[in-house]
Amino acid sequence: MSENKRTCLYDKHVALGALMSPFGGFEMPIQYTGIKEEHLAVRKACGVFDVSHMGEVEISGPDAERYVQHIFTNDISNAPAGKIFYGMMLYPNGGTVDDLLVYCEGDGKFFLVINAANIDKDVAWMKENAEGYNVTIDHQSDYYGQIAVQGPQAEAAVEEVLGLPCQELTFYTFKKINLENETIIVSRTGYTGEDGFEIYGSHEFIQNAWDKLIANKVQPCGLGCRDTLRFEVGLPLYGDELSADISPIEAGLGIFVKTDKAEFIGKEAVLKQKEEGVQKKLVGLALADDDKAIPRHGYDIEADGKKIGEVTTGYRTIMTDKSVCCALIDAEYKALGTEVQVRIHRKLHPAVVVKKKFYDKSYKK
Repeated sequence: MSENKRTCLYDKHVALGALMSPFGGFEMPIQYTGIKEEHLAVRKACGVFDVSHMGEVEISGPDAERYVQHIFTNDISNAPAGKIFYGMMLYPNGGTVDDLLVYCEGDGKFFLVINAANIDKDVAWMKENAEGYNVTIDHQSDYYGQIAVQGPQAEAAVEEVLGLPCQELTFYTFKKINLENETIIVSRTGYTGEDGFEIYGSHEFIQNAWDKLIANKVQPCGLGCRDTLRFEVGLPLYGDELSADISPIEAGLGIFVKTDKAEFIGKEAVLKQKEEGVQKKLVGLALADDDKAIPRHGYDIEADGKKIGEVTTGYRTIMTDKSVCCALIDAEYKALGTEVQVRIHRKLHPAVVVKKKFYDKSYKK
């Protein structure tokens, strides 16, 4: 059994007393002072996350754009340098290899950010599907550290504490900055529903940036609240709302699947799903306001005396204090207002289909 990796910030997490746990093949902080406190810090002020476990791959060469178009569901054709796209890599049957971000660098270069648990699988998939394309696939995950600064005060923290210019960045854009004899990448995307920035650099640069933020009372945040934050605003997590068995159409992410492109791996399968509909659909479910039971991943959803699906993610939301979940269910029950039941500890709890966004996002566009 392979040993979990450690990010460049591991020692700093331990020094801060973080609760550490394996995630995606890495030893990662789950919480420091508590999930609720860290969640509220991001919603109301600012928090910083270690996301150095994420993978980075640069694609370059004469066929780079044509190749990325081939493996990616979104359309990056003629995209300006500095633009970021969200989308997926698919199997031919429409199942999801991974969801990822593509940073368009210009000059035939693309920077792909992939999920930690899928790094080896994704890189192998990219290389396997590069035949016939004149491209270089440069796996750079071991070089980069990455932190995410999230919350309504994130811009001030990045500008004032770290001295990195970011005010002119709009949502889903990035810039490269030459600083201290290295190239730093600063982007504005986020995975919390709040304004936020991602900073990529060498391990030493990221360690120094982390220290500056902590010294300036920015709340360190673990993966526990990262999950509650993303879930609350309806953002998917690979392995829960997307997987090899769940297509982006089933997950309600069809907007990021551009079937009007000439071609991409999995196009025929997802085009058919778009045209003919799907048998399963991801929905939001809410229990009664006074029901404090919590639906968890894998719990059964029932209706008409039969199982119709399973919970993908569920929590008692921190901002609205309601028991809610996302669930993949038979599509015939997907309409808002449909009454179903969640089986929690052998007992059936009434629930109703609602929107997957349980809290309004505050992204700066």
